[in-house]
Amino acid sequence: MRRISLVVGRNVIRCGWKFVRDSVAAVSSGNFKWGIFLFGFCYTGPTFMLFTLTASCVRSLLVPDGKGKTPSLKLADLPLFTKEKLGLSGINMTTDLLVGADRAKLENLKERADKAACSCLLLIENAPSLLASNATEEFQPAMDRASRVLQAARFLGCNAASFRLAADNSELSFKLAVERLKKLMEQADKLDLNVLIAPNPGLTVEPDKLTELIKKVGGFRIGTFPDFQLAAAQKDPSLFLRRIVPYASAVSASTMDFKAVGKPAGKGKKKAEAVVEDDDVEHAGFDMQPLIDAIEAVGYDGNLAIDYRGPGDPVQGVLRSRRLLESFWALPASLEDFIEEDLDAAAAAEPDEEPIKDEE
Repeated sequence: MRRISLVVGRNVIRCGWKFVRDSVAAVSSGNFKWGIFLFGFCYTGPTFMLFTLTASCVRSLLVPDGKGKTPSLKLADLPLFTKEKLGLSGINMTTDLLVGADRAKLENLKERADKAACSCLLLIENAPSLLASNATEEFQPAMDRASRVLQAARFLGCNAASFRLAADNSELSFKLAVERLKKLMEQADKLDLNVLIAPNPGLTVEPDKLTELIKKVGGFRIGTFPDFQLAAAQKDPSLFLRRIVPYASAVSASTMDFKAVGKPAGKGKKKAEAVVEDDDVEHAGFDMQPLIDAIEAVGYDGNLAIDYRGPGDPVQGVLRSRRLLESFWALPASLEDFIEEDLDAAAAAEPDEEPIKDEE
């Protein structure tokens, strides 16, 4: 019983440490009222994230460049590979990897994913959709395509499908987008699926316009699919995420590259060889901390879809991305070691239970 209590206590300490860390940071920054509020009430920020894989970042393993080359990884084996080799808990499938797939192949992939305990959670439509186009010859094929994407998501066992709208920031495009999305939501509702709109240059790049679109479409099945790389390119990345993440059921944790810390970057092959030890690298391209702080600030604790978009070995890139993201929710090493030592000591000191004797 004592060990069970300590295990529960360890989880409480994990939450408590984050609560204390944020409280101290608030007071240190001069925000005394917020610091007192955190100390006075129970912290409700996220303590767990579901780290998942965006399948397209390992495309080179599944669909090698050049004719006649054999893939080093079969699509049907991706769930087990994601779970065992990458240490991730789900897959965000992309439509570019499903070209030519029929219902049987999709359902087989779902079965393999379920057996590996690494389900397909989201189907991402790679190409921007012309759903808001004013030309019949463009929007009708786009509607048909979106309908097929929803069907594929259902066969895969996903709970959502995401789309990017290719449309200018005009009143007509906004009106047409609302109209077409409402129609698409009718099908999504029948299939028990959510539809997520990913920000895209044009109509949906501004948070206010995107959230207004979500509200106009209405219903609980329409949401957003924010992206770290796109957010980092905005004037105020933190504000960008804080405005749209409350409507999200998945967030794309895109990473660009990693650089050596305290080592010369070098060029070409020398640069790749210089970045070896994971402890000696950090994310390059944009600062990740403000983005993490932003999604935490609005209480997000759902699907964090790792999408490594940098050069080099994609497996190494995904693993480094996962370790980087995990580090934002990790306990200090000294505190973690203390908890583990206490657990081990409790297990060693706990006497063996005596067998229950029958009453005479």
